[in-house]
Amino acid sequence: MLALSNGMHLSAMHSEDELLTFLDERESQLSAVAIHKRQILIVDDDEDVHQATTFALQGLEILHHPLEFLHAYSAAEAETILLREQNIAVILLDVVMESEDAGLRLVERIRHDLRQTNPRIILRTGQPGYAPELSAVRDYDINDYKTKNELTRTRLYTSVTAAIRSYDQICKLDASRKGLELIVAASGRLVAENGLQAFAAGIITQIAALLGVGAEGLVCAQELLADESGENSTPQIVVVAAAGRFAGLVQRHLEEIDSERVRDAISRCLSMKTNLIENQAVALFFPARSGNHFAAFIDSPELLSEIDQHLLQVFCSNIAVCAENTRLLSRLHDQAYLDRLVKLPTRTAFIEAIDQHLSTGTTSGYTVGLIDIDQFAETNEAFGHGYGDAVLRGLAQRLDENLGESCRIARISGDTFGILGLSWAIRPEKLRPLFAEPLTIDDEVHHQLSVSMGFANLADVRSGNDAIKNASLAVKLARTMGPGRDAVYTQEIGQETRERTHLLHSLHAAFQHERLFVAFQPQLDLNTRKPLGFEALMRWRDDKGDFIPPDRFIPLAEQSGLINGMGRWVLRSSLRTLRRLHDAGWSSLRMAINVSVVQFQADDFVEDVAQAIAECELPPALVELEITESVAMNNAADVENKLHALKALGVTIAIDDFGTGFSSLSYLDRLPIDRLKIDRSFVNNVGNGADGARIAEMIISLGHKLDLTIIAEGIETEEQRVMLAELGCHEAQGFLFARPMAAEAIGQWLHDNA
Repeated sequence: MLALSNGMHLSAMHSEDELLTFLDERESQLSAVAIHKRQILIVDDDEDVHQATTFALQGLEILHHPLEFLHAYSAAEAETILLREQNIAVILLDVVMESEDAGLRLVERIRHDLRQTNPRIILRTGQPGYAPELSAVRDYDINDYKTKNELTRTRLYTSVTAAIRSYDQICKLDASRKGLELIVAASGRLVAENGLQAFAAGIITQIAALLGVGAEGLVCAQELLADESGENSTPQIVVVAAAGRFAGLVQRHLEEIDSERVRDAISRCLSMKTNLIENQAVALFFPARSGNHFAAFIDSPELLSEIDQHLLQVFCSNIAVCAENTRLLSRLHDQAYLDRLVKLPTRTAFIEAIDQHLSTGTTSGYTVGLIDIDQFAETNEAFGHGYGDAVLRGLAQRLDENLGESCRIARISGDTFGILGLSWAIRPEKLRPLFAEPLTIDDEVHHQLSVSMGFANLADVRSGNDAIKNASLAVKLARTMGPGRDAVYTQEIGQETRERTHLLHSLHAAFQHERLFVAFQPQLDLNTRKPLGFEALMRWRDDKGDFIPPDRFIPLAEQSGLINGMGRWVLRSSLRTLRRLHDAGWSSLRMAINVSVVQFQADDFVEDVAQAIAECELPPALVELEITESVAMNNAADVENKLHALKALGVTIAIDDFGTGFSSLSYLDRLPIDRLKIDRSFVNNVGNGADGARIAEMIISLGHKLDLTIIAEGIETEEQRVMLAELGCHEAQGFLFARPMAAEAIGQWLHDNA
């Protein structure tokens, strides 16, 4: 029997229980699979033990792996070796060395401090009284424990073999876990790639990481199916992404690869639809439901292990799903970044282009322009959406043909196009000539374009969104000047817009929290000063107690659509006030209520007026609606129908601010109007000389001829009252008689002035 103990040497090599067979050294070297050595660390303070152990295992292969021996004569020396060597399979460790528990302390360092959990540990001791507790064997993951007297050559071989088998299994599980983690991480990164080519390039990178090889010699190819016409009878294999010496072959055909080995492997992989694992090469197959399959070729320096092959199979299955998702993302990307109608980039793509330009820091001398087609909605209504689409395509083509090489062009919204380029090219005098020639629609109709344009300098913005916002504000300003105009964004425009936005938010809050109120200004007989009724006026007092002028907040309310709710509220509030006055005995008084353009255009406006009058149980004849000339001239047929419907209810109609709007007076003959209201701007001129009252006199004369009642607003002096009375004006309101007052003050005023 062979025993390894302190102070003992090897006995005879050929004892009866010797079962080991020493392999021929030459045969070991020729073994095709004996590639990776297994390191054995011998830790013992006795040199004889090192020699005996090495002699007993020298020249052996365990599980087809040759052995390599490392030697440490103390716990400290062993720790140094463990920090240096990362692939130690088995540690043969003496329990008692420089101290009685030096071996166990080293085990604790290995497992807890060094965090080396893969190496297998076999404890040996020549002093059985120092055997470790069972809890130590369990807690420190000790593979085996033997006294040195027990370790015959056979038992030493058996223990080391079992330890190496355990080590290999742990390493395989660890590699599998890390490989699966790589697959999960790779899948997430690949799905996030933007576009098929980036996805394919990602496959190359991830396979290289998975196998622990360089990206040299990796090729990814795509099989393109024949088109519907059948012209491509043979599927095409195109290199989608490549790395290393194949990098220059992207977007070229597989036949152009000068390596027959690569061409053959990819072709067979795609035709057989399976992975090919061969010596020094791997071809992986990635199936796709669409039929456009992928294949990846990998130069592998050695035959892949069973676990690597399994991981690649999992990888391929996972990435095949990712490929389908990537194609979906590509289609979604195209929808988000390419306008299908006009074949130009979308607003999203345009913003990203501006942001990318801003990131370079070269903003000076660059401009964003917006081109907005005038009356495009009317064109759609008159000729149909098909015709409107043709106009959009025609304009897009003209912009692309003339500016596409030097500028970025995009469709920003329905009928608005964006241009990004050098300021000298993006300016009105350069762009206007592009719209001089009519567009040809359907090869026969010539459509003359009119566009409004707004411009913003990139030096004034921090993002693409800001650039478009500024240019949009300039377009809005251009539109206020009429069709076919242009404007450039300035800081003053931005400041005014911010103030308007703040005011609009405050108006919303004021309306929701009932900080708006209705004031009432008396209307009187100009000669007798007898009260005839009141005009309802909307007023707004802010949180500071300051009044916001109506000419500031009413247009905002109209533009935002808030005016509809405000108008309904004013209508009911004023009619309830009139109801209370009637109940108090003032039953002959009327109430005049202003109606905005937006409010009048509402489909249910007439029904809403009828319902409000019915709710308050008022005589309709004592309800007067004041509309401006702009209302009367907007969509004449609809206005005429609604006014006749209102007259059928019994209400009276007044034209407010007469003389300040349209020059055409033909609507006065068509529309059922009861009263003309002379604007205060004309009243102010009365008494300012011989010519001051001329326009007021003309309006009064016209009203008499049309049998209309004339009322003048803004009378502030007795002289104005007398002159207007002499000219034949019937009624009046103004500061001379009374300022607008709260509903609670009306009763006292009537008591003092009736």
